[in-house]
Amino acid sequence: MPASPSTARAINDRLALRLLQQEGPLTAGQLKQLTGLSRPTVADLVERLAAAGLIDVVGESGEQRRGPNAKLYGIVADQAHLAALDVRTEGVSVVVADLLGRVLAEASVPIGGETGTGPAVEQAVALVERTAKEAGVAGLHTVAIGAPGLIDPATGELRDSGGLPAWHRRLVLALQERLPETRVHVENETNLAALAEQRDGVARDRDTFVLLWLGHGTGAAVILDGVLRRGASGGTGEIGFLPVPGTAGLPSAVDCAGGFHSLAGSAGIVRLAEECGLAVAGDGAGDSGEDARGGAGLVRGAAEAADVVRRAVAAADSATDRVAEAVAATDSVRKTVAATDSVQAGSVPEAVAVREASRFLDAFADRLAVGVASVVAVLDPGCVVLGGEVGQAGGTELAARVERRVRRMSPLATEVRAGVLGGEAVLRGALLTARDRAQDALFAPRQPVDQQRRRAD
Repeated sequence: MPASPSTARAINDRLALRLLQQEGPLTAGQLKQLTGLSRPTVADLVERLAAAGLIDVVGESGEQRRGPNAKLYGIVADQAHLAALDVRTEGVSVVVADLLGRVLAEASVPIGGETGTGPAVEQAVALVERTAKEAGVAGLHTVAIGAPGLIDPATGELRDSGGLPAWHRRLVLALQERLPETRVHVENETNLAALAEQRDGVARDRDTFVLLWLGHGTGAAVILDGVLRRGASGGTGEIGFLPVPGTAGLPSAVDCAGGFHSLAGSAGIVRLAEECGLAVAGDGAGDSGEDARGGAGLVRGAAEAADVVRRAVAAADSATDRVAEAVAATDSVRKTVAATDSVQAGSVPEAVAVREASRFLDAFADRLAVGVASVVAVLDPGCVVLGGEVGQAGGTELAARVERRVRRMSPLATEVRAGVLGGEAVLRGALLTARDRAQDALFAPRQPVDQQRRRAD
C-alpha cells in the first residue's frame, strides 16, 4: 500500500533533517542529490521546514559558476537544548549542549559514599541546573542519563540493583519533578558507551559487535545487526556475573564477587599488578568501602587501574621500539642478535621493569580472553571492543594480546579492538541519545491545522 501524501512528506522531511544533522549545512541542490528527490519536492520540504523553524539559511555556497550563490540551509541549533549525565558510584558529570550536540557547558561533582540519599540527589540535580544556567539555557528539552545497573525493558526505568547507591534511582524521579517540561531518559552506561564507539569511535564500520566495558567494574553491550539487544529483563551484557576459573568462589544473584568482575574489575587489575611486582600509584581514585556490586574490600578506582595498565604498555612498547631501532642500525645477522640482546638486557632495573610489565599484560590478557571467548562462543559478533578507561589505556598492545589468545580458544574469527573514547564514552553516548530523542520529538510529522481540528471535533 503506497504511503499517503502526508506520510510521504513526513518521511522526506525527516530524511532531509537527518542529512542536515549528519552532513552539516547543505544547499537545496545537495539535498536533491543526497535524497534522490525531485527539485520541486526538495523546494517544498525546505519551505516547510523553514516555516516550522527547524532550519534556516546559514550562509551561501560558491559552487555555482553562474548566477547567484546557492543558499546553505542548516538546522536551527538552539531549537532545543540538551543535557547528558554520566552517573557513577562516586559522582556525576554533566554536559549541556545544543540540538547539534555542540557543548555549551560542562561540570562534575564528587559524591562520596557517606553522602545520604537526599543530599546526593540534591547535589546532582543542582549540578544540572547550575550547568544549564552557565550555558545560558533557559530550559532543557531532553536529558539523557547513563547509569550502572539494569534498565527495565518494559518501563525504561532503572531497576533497583544490589550494591548501587540508592540515589541513582531517586535522581531520575527528582529530575522529572524539578524539570517537569523536560523529557528524561535513562540508559545503562555500557550500552551508551557502545553507541558512542559505534557512532564516533572505533566501531564505526561495524553493525554487529560487543563492547566489553573495563573500568571500575565490568559490563558488556551487545549490538547485533545494528540493534542494541537488552534481553528479557534488561540484563544482556551483565558479564561481571559470568562464572570463570581463577576466582575464590562463584557469584551469587546479588554479588558478582567470584565472577568475571573479580578478575577484570579495577580492584582485580590492581591486585594482579601488585602480584606481578608493578608499582601502583595508590592515588585513592577508587574510594574505599564496599565494592560497587557488593563485594567486600578496598575498591580500586578505574583511574588507578587504567594508570597501571598504561604504564605497563608504555614499558613494553619502549622495549620493542629500542629493539627495532637497534636491529635497523645493524648490517649483519650476528650484529642484529648482539644488538637485540644488549637492548633487551639494558640496565638491571629497566630489564626487571620490562619483564614485570610483560608478565602483567600477559596475565591480564589471559583473564580477558576467558570473558571474550565466552561472548564469542555464544554470539559470534566478529568484533569485540575493549572499552572504558582500562580498555583505552591498554590500547592496541592489550587488544592484540587478547585477540591472539581468543584465536587459540575459539574457531570463530574475532577481531579485538581497543576503544578510543575511554571513560568519556558514557557521556558521549548520553549526549547522542539526548540529541536523537530530541530530534525525534521535534522532527515528528506535523499534521495540518485543519486535520488537527477535524480530529478534535
